[in-house]
Amino acid sequence: MPITYLIEFDVVPEQRDRFLSLLNGVLDAMRGEPMFHQATLHQDPVSPYRFMLHETWESHEDVLEVQLARPYREEWHDALPQFLTRPRDVSMWKSLRGDVRRS
Repeated sequence: MPITYLIEFDVVPEQRDRFLSLLNGVLDAMRGEPMFHQATLHQDPVSPYRFMLHETWESHEDVLEVQLARPYREEWHDALPQFLTRPRDVSMWKSLRGDVRRS
């Protein structure tokens, strides 16, 4: 069953560009994963240093056992303590309904 993660980041102002550069590399690589569904990166309209990542994957077990260990994530994970003013907030959600506007 697909699982969605909401991950909030409060970034050190001086680290914003590096944070986005490394995160964009991870997001680009994730797109090719067979268990990946979608991801959307949001920026707080009030703070240019606060972000929320919305990711959906086919399986929580695959995320834990396979995805988090992917080599393309290593530099990102190692740098997180330098990027953040506080630990990231991660929550998991199960989708009940999805709607998109019809054209």
